[in-house]
Amino acid sequence: MKRIYIILVAAACLSSCAKNLGDYNIDQKNSVSATAPTLFTAALKSYSDVLTSPSVNTNVFRFYVQHWTTTEYLDEPRYNLLARPLPQAFWQASYRDVLMDLKESKRLVAEDQFISPALKANETAQIEIMEVMAWSSLVNTYGNVPYKEALNISNTQPQYDDAATIYSDLLVRLDAALAAITTSTDGFGGGADVIYNGNMTLWKKFGNSLKLRLGLILADKDQAKAKSVVEAAAPNVFTSSADNAKFKYLNTTPNNNPVSENINAARTKRKDYIGAKPFIDKLNALSDPRRAGFFKTVGSVYIGGDYGFTNSAANFSNISDKVIALDFEALLIDYSEVEFALAEASARGFNVGGTAASHYNNGVTASIIYWGGTSTDATTYLARPDVAYATASATNNYKEIIGNQKWIALYNRGYDAWVEWKRLDFPKLSPPSALTAPPGQSVPSGLQIPVRLIYPINEQTLNGANRSAAAATIGGDLITTKIFWDVN
Repeated sequence: MKRIYIILVAAACLSSCAKNLGDYNIDQKNSVSATAPTLFTAALKSYSDVLTSPSVNTNVFRFYVQHWTTTEYLDEPRYNLLARPLPQAFWQASYRDVLMDLKESKRLVAEDQFISPALKANETAQIEIMEVMAWSSLVNTYGNVPYKEALNISNTQPQYDDAATIYSDLLVRLDAALAAITTSTDGFGGGADVIYNGNMTLWKKFGNSLKLRLGLILADKDQAKAKSVVEAAAPNVFTSSADNAKFKYLNTTPNNNPVSENINAARTKRKDYIGAKPFIDKLNALSDPRRAGFFKTVGSVYIGGDYGFTNSAANFSNISDKVIALDFEALLIDYSEVEFALAEASARGFNVGGTAASHYNNGVTASIIYWGGTSTDATTYLARPDVAYATASATNNYKEIIGNQKWIALYNRGYDAWVEWKRLDFPKLSPPSALTAPPGQSVPSGLQIPVRLIYPINEQTLNGANRSAAAATIGGDLITTKIFWDVN
């Protein structure tokens, strides 16, 4: 009888707490909706992850610029984009995990009635800067992409927009975001802004450094516009490595460095990646002081694996402990990159202050110090005739001088290095089919290093008409079709 009484009381209590049966399905411990700060942080991490990951399913750009090569799987350094869903993975991560989260975060900020107008403007500006950055990555990767009609769940077949038109709009949006910033007021704080912790002075520098990058990307296509954009940005860009835009990974999963997930023995037993011979040969030829920060030695020397061929990990330089550390940071833009950009702008005759040589020296020095060298190492390195700005190119070609050193400075940033290689046409890289094959190995003829990713297969099946129209407009959905700004 006592047991029956207890059961009846419990039933009465439960019935009084729930208005209907659906209430039993409500999770009382976890949030049922995301907040603007949470979505902003998630987007920052997703963007950093997709640019940093070395997974062959997501990011193969370290292979395209020949910083790394593989030990066994050859599809990626031989540019096969159909063996894995790589185009789909990069596309999906950009749209779904980055841009959609940023869009929703912006909506929630706009609807928040309990924050000051200045804070709202700053948070919106932070979101806009990241949106501009993410959109520019999509354009630089694919060319024409869905833009105006994208991110609308009611429209599953968005039209593709002209890449040059998107770029122009991105610059307008970036200017508006920068103008809206109030540096005396914080932005996203409380850990949501894992790049600058709400410091809007640094966000303004970040936005202008992004503007400098985007302006230079247009320089060969539209020099007048590039000059205007670059000169407007130059006075407000990064002035030291303390300004670097970096995503700080942690020692704990799932927020650890994506490189560690694929290489660090604490996370995997696989040995798929090694330094590539073209890159390590160049470092060795220059006695580059960054080698120890980049790679491990083999018998006290640095040896690169044959690019695009099968290699034994034990015989070649593996990736350094620094790069594969669980908490090694990801750089979105850094001071070294900014100084190289200013050097190029100066060489093009743009008014950015300083000389091309002085900015070039600053870029090299900042990179060497970041990777563990000293200012003395940098001075010695810059004194080499094959490094010094005045003598590094026999033809005094600023694209060659800056391009070769930027290639080195952008190590572990394969995506950005790939964009710069396409834009500057240096260093001169050859596909595996143009290299000497190791004994007993062969390679298909006619390989070409991709200058864009093809559109995802899903777009062909789910948005076929618009994808076909876009492919026809850009000159074919091919890895050899150049992005609109790539005119040389």
